[in-house]
Amino acid sequence: MNFKALIAAGALLATQSFAIIGIGGHYAPGFGTKMNGMDAPAPVTTDGSILLQHGGFDGTMQGFGFKLWVDILPIIDVEATMNFQFGSYDASLYVSNPMDGSLQEIPLEIELGGTPFGKANPKFVSMNGDLSITYPFTTLPIIRPYIGGGVTYRMNTFVLNQSFVSQLIDGPVQEMIGIIASADITDPVAMQAAAEKANELGESMKAKVQEAALDEGLKTSIGVHALIGVRAKLPIIPIAAYVNGKFYFGGDYPDEVDPGIFALEAGIGLAI
Repeated sequence: MNFKALIAAGALLATQSFAIIGIGGHYAPGFGTKMNGMDAPAPVTTDGSILLQHGGFDGTMQGFGFKLWVDILPIIDVEATMNFQFGSYDASLYVSNPMDGSLQEIPLEIELGGTPFGKANPKFVSMNGDLSITYPFTTLPIIRPYIGGGVTYRMNTFVLNQSFVSQLIDGPVQEMIGIIASADITDPVAMQAAAEKANELGESMKAKVQEAALDEGLKTSIGVHALIGVRAKLPIIPIAAYVNGKFYFGGDYPDEVDPGIFALEAGIGLAI
């Protein structure tokens, strides 16, 4: 038996395997968040109004994030985390024809300012920055379980709703109502011209909503969190893996959103 090899292996395992500093990326789904949807309006409105319908989501918000941690401090460690989580929903404008109550649907794709998404189906996006103090409750050489907590800086997007849309497009709506109401229903050419103009105004309303959504910005608030996690790293190899479960409390959300309190972080990073 090679006793020198055994002694060397034992010494290696006994060596502190955790780094002074680490940085990593992770998958970060959020659980339990719900957004209430609005049913599509029935085709009975004859006042030429503009209506908004949006869907919702129920359950898991997909997400990703980044983490920086410091292990050099005595007794406690420090983590700084940035997470992005999002849920998608459909949204459409409905313009009612004042002559017969029929509805013209205008599907919406928007771009939200301050988020890493381009123009797409509307999304509710929650971004949070966490500053956590953690306490490792064992001194195992390779696996480092810990508990902790800290403060959370939240940034949330708004949710498209009727009041947001109505204040933007009252002028084009009134113009569309006038065009439709004044068209001679016995003249096919006039009706076709009115329909084309109404479609142009519909696209104009859509563009106004898109521009306003891009300028809306993010709503910020402060909350707190508690966490339990584990980090693993072999000696010498500068790669670490980690899993955190986080429980969030506090923060402001749109009325349509019922936030969940639990999120998972699972990732790997460079540990120096």
